[in-house]
Amino acid sequence: MTITEAIQLLEKFRAGGVSRDRVLLAFQAAPVADLGFAQVDTHRALRKGFPEVIFGAGKTPEQVVKIAVKILASESRVLITRITDAHARALHKEFKRSVVHHEAARCATVEKSPLPKRPGTIGIICAGTSDVPVAEEAAVTAEIMGNQVERIYDVGVAGLHRLLAKSENLRRANVLVVVAGMEGALPSVVAGLVSKPVIAVPTSIGYGASFGGIAALLGMLNSCASGLTVVNIDNGFGAGFAASQINALCSDGR
Repeated sequence: MTITEAIQLLEKFRAGGVSRDRVLLAFQAAPVADLGFAQVDTHRALRKGFPEVIFGAGKTPEQVVKIAVKILASESRVLITRITDAHARALHKEFKRSVVHHEAARCATVEKSPLPKRPGTIGIICAGTSDVPVAEEAAVTAEIMGNQVERIYDVGVAGLHRLLAKSENLRRANVLVVVAGMEGALPSVVAGLVSKPVIAVPTSIGYGASFGGIAALLGMLNSCASGLTVVNIDNGFGAGFAASQINALCSDGR
């Protein structure tokens, strides 16, 4: 059951058009669709405000398509992350022009109708061009969830003037996602410049002593900047989702 369907059912009950038992039965229905190889959470949107997101890595193209079909049977949109070209081809074959392959983000989106954009902006900042795939994953996630996104890329601390030139853009956003590899210094700098929440994303980009992103992760976790939170290495999706939730609270006045 989608959020829209749940609201419509409750409105019918209030108007006397449907019985209490019918409403209770609808909400008691098992929120899982068993596909054999996957248990699809059909009530995710009711709890989280957005349908279950498909993690493509490790799944066959056929499995990804079947899960997407099941989600779209009751939802108007789906996000698939960490896909390959083979996944993208299978999705295009099934959904034709409804699917968009976001190559840089390694994501695909299928939308029957896009969500209206809520007021407020999410800023996505990345240190270097090599960090763009993770930053784009965050941006695509935030956009399909109904947010306006402003991208500020290649503004790492090796050339701090590039970031300072965007100071007004940083302050305008309701929440900022800052993506960086190497030593992971950029989120600390950004958090020291703004009064808004900053979500730091360490990436696995860097030379040998960066240890696949662990150096950046530890640097961000040990930041002295206030209002900084950290997600896992390369987790652009998690950062984009959290930023969307924060922006939704700001936009709703909560």
